[in-house]
Amino acid sequence: MKIKPVFTEKSLGEAKKGRYTFFVPFNLTKESIKKIINSLFSVHVKKVSTVNYRGGVARNFRGEVKRILARKKAIVTLAEKEKIDLFEEEKGKTK
Repeated sequence: MKIKPVFTEKSLGEAKKGRYTFFVPFNLTKESIKKIINSLFSVHVKKVSTVNYRGGVARNFRGEVKRILARKKAIVTLAEKEKIDLFEEEKGKTK
């Protein structure tokens, strides 16, 4: 299964609260997403929310047609005091 983590400012902020965001294939259900995350990262998933993004066509400023792919996003809430190290931010080095 191809599960890609989402690294945006909002998702990293939510990760500090215990909610982790992933892009997942359309055919996965909430229960199957829960099992996959449990097995991959050895954590206990309490809740899974999903959002489907519709694809389409858009034009850029030059008038070129750009295809936007449809995708599904899963937001996973973990049990208390558990975290996924993949989302941990590194401390910035001071110069």
